[in-house]
Amino acid sequence: MYKKKLNTNNNHKHKVFAIANQKGGVGKTTTTINLATGLAAVGLKILLIDLDPQGNASTGLGFEKNERQVNSYSLISGESKLTESIKNSKIPNLDIVVATVDLLGAEIELIDKEKRGYQLDEAIKQSNDDSTYDYILIDCPPALGILTLNALTAADSVLVPLQCEFFALEGLSQLMKTVEMVRLTFNPNLKLEGIILTMFDKRNNLSEQVAEDARKNLGSTVFDTVIPRNVRVSEAPSHGIPALVYDYKCSGSVAYMNLAKEFIERESNFLR
Repeated sequence: MYKKKLNTNNNHKHKVFAIANQKGGVGKTTTTINLATGLAAVGLKILLIDLDPQGNASTGLGFEKNERQVNSYSLISGESKLTESIKNSKIPNLDIVVATVDLLGAEIELIDKEKRGYQLDEAIKQSNDDSTYDYILIDCPPALGILTLNALTAADSVLVPLQCEFFALEGLSQLMKTVEMVRLTFNPNLKLEGIILTMFDKRNNLSEQVAEDARKNLGSTVFDTVIPRNVRVSEAPSHGIPALVYDYKCSGSVAYMNLAKEFIERESNFLR
């Protein structure tokens, strides 16, 4: 277990990350849950905001449908404040704003709002206690709609899980155009923090080729840590716990802990 912890104090402000990819099935939610768990395991205070109408991050942390009356929809619609929307998960240092299918309605309801891209950003900033969390991770839906726009506008940085498959880089270019659009029109400080290679199969030459192409084209933006395909990681959500808790010795959990370590090292270098 990685023990290093960033230096924090009561006056620091949290940093917000959007975990985004418009393509479904790339390990986005799995990465969000397990990265959050890995960071929480070393003593960092983490808030996960589930902004996906499917609510898989909420399910993956053990929240039943009847436990989601106050959720990310009520947060971005202004019905609840951030402090009222937060729930404690079973994981120490990891809290969550859960999601429900009601978020589908937000895509329509926000269209006519003048500040439709700023709803989540304003909800986060209206919270009086910026020092509660070290990091806020936003699990985006697999689409480049208004919900993802809200996440990117609220975020300081974007993390992109990239599945090691044939069309991966093609889909990434579309996301990058969206990030640039958000940077130009909504959030000039938004940056691409890193690309996380997921679902890597060492038995498949294509996985090796995609990883090689990603590093060739994107350089140090790509994390060194690669997340392998792993059955135990796939099983964990059905038990309502992260893979790091379900089986911390499996190859997927080891990779996610290494990812958390690399994430912290990158942040430490940035703060120096």
